[in-house]
Amino acid sequence: MRKDVRILLVGEPKVGKTSLIMSLVSEEFPDEVPLRAEEITIPADVTPERVPTHIVDYSEAEQSDEQLYQEISKANVICIVYSVNNKKSIEKVTSHWIPLINDRTDKDSRVPLILVGNKSDLVEHSSMETILPIMNQYQDIETCVECSAKNLKNISELFYYAQKAVLHPTGPLYCPEEKELKPSCIKSLTRIFKVSDLDNDGILNDNELNFFQRTCFNTPLAPQALEDVKNVVRRNMTDGVKDNGLSLKGFLFLHTLFIQRGRHETTWTVLRRFGYDDDLELTQEYLFPMIKIPPDCTTELNHNAYLFLQSVFDKHDKDRDCALSPEEVKDLFKVFPYMPWGPDVNHTVCTNEKGWITYQGYLSQWTLTTYLDVQRSLEYLGYLGYSIICEQESQAAAITVTRNKRIDLQKKQTQRSVFRCNVLGARGSGKSGFLQAFLGKNLQGQRRIREDHKSFYAISTTYVYGQEKYLLLHEVMPDFDFLSEADLACDVVCLVYDINNPRSFEYCAKVYKQYFIDSKTPCVVIAAKSDLHEVRQHYSLSPHEFCRKHKLHPPQPFTCSTTEAPNKDIYTRLTTMAMYPHMAQADLKNSTFWLRASVGATVFAVLGFAMYRALLKQR
Repeated sequence: MRKDVRILLVGEPKVGKTSLIMSLVSEEFPDEVPLRAEEITIPADVTPERVPTHIVDYSEAEQSDEQLYQEISKANVICIVYSVNNKKSIEKVTSHWIPLINDRTDKDSRVPLILVGNKSDLVEHSSMETILPIMNQYQDIETCVECSAKNLKNISELFYYAQKAVLHPTGPLYCPEEKELKPSCIKSLTRIFKVSDLDNDGILNDNELNFFQRTCFNTPLAPQALEDVKNVVRRNMTDGVKDNGLSLKGFLFLHTLFIQRGRHETTWTVLRRFGYDDDLELTQEYLFPMIKIPPDCTTELNHNAYLFLQSVFDKHDKDRDCALSPEEVKDLFKVFPYMPWGPDVNHTVCTNEKGWITYQGYLSQWTLTTYLDVQRSLEYLGYLGYSIICEQESQAAAITVTRNKRIDLQKKQTQRSVFRCNVLGARGSGKSGFLQAFLGKNLQGQRRIREDHKSFYAISTTYVYGQEKYLLLHEVMPDFDFLSEADLACDVVCLVYDINNPRSFEYCAKVYKQYFIDSKTPCVVIAAKSDLHEVRQHYSLSPHEFCRKHKLHPPQPFTCSTTEAPNKDIYTRLTTMAMYPHMAQADLKNSTFWLRASVGATVFAVLGFAMYRALLKQR
């Protein structure tokens, strides 16, 4: 909501603009009226909407046209005052004042207008018959008020309506000619309905309605009040109430009714609670709350965020197969202004045999987004209504900022859950295959991936000493001359070469010597395509000799040319090295480091699968 409201009074001379302001302030009609009242500010605590209000007078005798134009540009609402006993002042409303104001304001952000008929104490008839056609002709006119500065009739109401026209404008919500909500309002309220429909059954049941009411208005509805609301809808439409719950049509009808009865503030309260501004766009403050991320720190989702995302998954997994079909994904993202996930996501995370994103894959993608681009993650959580459903101040409450990596190295332990492995190698060395194998896809499965659907990332879970962790693989493009800080910033490095290509290892050796030889980041050499014949590498040292010289683990053989899903032991080893870089170096000569990691992975993979099946049964 706006921090303040600026009301400008314009009109012909002698219609009583200054008298209206002075009567409001002093609560009595002034004996002497100056040519123009000074600008006054009404404090927030004495206005109905608790917003400071500035009231500005205009005098043709004291001010130039240029000063008038400046005031028009600064005003949030303009009251055009006419005298009910002066036909010429009424005619000037349409012949002079409305055209003048429209010429001086942007067409896409017109200022709301209030028509004010002053001096109603001097006539016995109303000017409404003359004014109504004008109101119908100009959409910018919010309302018309007849008042009297002399006997104080409707003075407070006039300024209340002016304030309301700014804080709760009709224009963005409702089309008076069509007597229906505007498309942008329907779109916003539909998103609000879908976010509030916690079980995604297309209706708001009593519990959901009560949560919605408490969220927006800080008070639940009594059972009888709930029934009264539903009865109003039932009397006016046939499909507004279904299974004793409010349908989307019924929800939209209620807001139409509020607006038609002059209760715009009800709809605006709902819209603003769900993050919308006066143009029915989600505000930057709502979508991107402040979050500080110091250098060498990473961003992860916390436990409550995962619980929320699990509830969103459950809400849309209609067939309870623990995977999201393309239709279910589309339904999940209906509350977004665009589709955030492209076809590459299906090759970034785990999918089922149909290629649909699994429950684990869904959480992995959220983990990836939060790690790589926390602002985007905040935006996505905002669209889903995280702060509202979880009753948090903002979706920043969903994010954990990890401690500085240097502290982890000093203390030789970490609380982080997500570890990044950058995968480097010459073109054709098998980097993409290494990423896809992590998602359980063998060479045959990888060949079915379209070129424009490929991903440079792969993320899934591994188990290290009983702890579930996320390993994020990033394929770095092979540009030896330039590797950016992002290409180098990671927890573990994979140097991949093709054992069947004699020129493949040279790239790994050069990259290691230029960028990683003095780094504390653990490095692993992957001997890819190990199912093929190994040839001698055209480099001064063999891969084994190179690793021995630079105190690296021996090259790890790897292939994804298998009939079943490729072996995943190597990924557990990488995660272990990322978690315990000091142990990776210390245990270099001790092969039990690899053995401990592999056995731990096997045990917890079995346990993890058992827990997954148990979860599947529950769900």
